Amino acid sequence: MTDVEETAVYILDASALLCLLFGEPGADRVEQRLAGALVSTVNYHEVFAKLIDRGVEAEEVRAMLAELDIEIVAADRQQADLGGALRASTRSTGLSLGDRSCLALAQMNNGIAVTADQAWGTLDVGISVEVVR
Repeated sequence: MTDVEETAVYILDASALLCLLFGEPGADRVEQRLAGALVSTVNYHEVFAKLIDRGVEAEEVRAMLAELDIEIVAADRQQADLGGALRASTRSTGLSLGDRSCLALAQMNNGIAVTADQAWGTLDVGISVEVVR
């Protein structure tokens, strides 16, 4: 690991967490970013709902997510303001509310947004992004 990797703050979006949980391509890269990573409550909600959609019971979802070494960060006014401001520059790539929430949290923490969504690779919004696949 480089010095940058050791000191970087990683913010995981829902697609990155789902990639890890489902063992999809890129899961190994997400796992490398997991220790102490931040996740917005908006992205946590998305992951929880997607697991419910897949038939996982709520208690099992809670247990699965609790095992991950991540910090869930409440969405606040600053995150909402930053995410909302990103709407104009991300509209053409189809980013969702959760996507912008992840980017806003990365911006707030001068961190690196980690995603499995390849559309993010084209973003030019002044926020570091790592696409895991």
